Amino acid sequence: MDTLSTVHPAGPAAAVVAVMWWVLLVGSTLIFLFVMILLAAAFRQRSAPIGPAHDSGRERLWIMGLGLAFPLTVLAALLAYGLVVGERLAPKPHPDLVTVGAEASQWTWRFTYADAPGRETWNVLHIPAGRPVDVEITTTDVIHAFWVPRLAGKLDAIPGHVNVLRIEADEPGEYHGVSSEFSGPGYRNRRFLVVAHPAADWTAFLNGEGMDE
Repeated sequence: MDTLSTVHPAGPAAAVVAVMWWVLLVGSTLIFLFVMILLAAAFRQRSAPIGPAHDSGRERLWIMGLGLAFPLTVLAALLAYGLVVGERLAPKPHPDLVTVGAEASQWTWRFTYADAPGRETWNVLHIPAGRPVDVEITTTDVIHAFWVPRLAGKLDAIPGHVNVLRIEADEPGEYHGVSSEFSGPGYRNRRFLVVAHPAADWTAFLNGEGMDE
């Protein structure tokens, strides 16, 4: 399985993104096929003689029905779906919420932990499995991007600003991340790792036991 696969989600936010990916792929394919059928029908009917009344009715159908109603319906459906997806991905209060910091620079990520003040790790983010984690993302220099495809969508790191991304891993394990924003020569090789711990190991990490940075 591709370690950076968007369509193999390992958390609730990534699952929403994966469903959206499939919906957009299937929807765009159906729209493309529909438009191709209409185009073929239009070229086929051009050679057939049609009376003035029939021709006027057909033009009204193409302009009003397919030229206005169809795109407006598609755009309205996309807007409604986008609002639903956005609401599902928006960070919400949670009793088991964990907060971590992610500070980008050329060429590394520095991670900090609200539950372990003073603790820092470099290019390896530790989180608990099965609990929502808010990643507070910023940067010390240029714009970067924080993206762990199997856990959530992408969010930019902007100088002087903090963006918050909600991630969550369903199961303990290692999940690969990448900086997917151009931030200078060599950015394509910038990778980091997210390690999701079971509850006991997460407690041990917070206590500084057996920590591998």
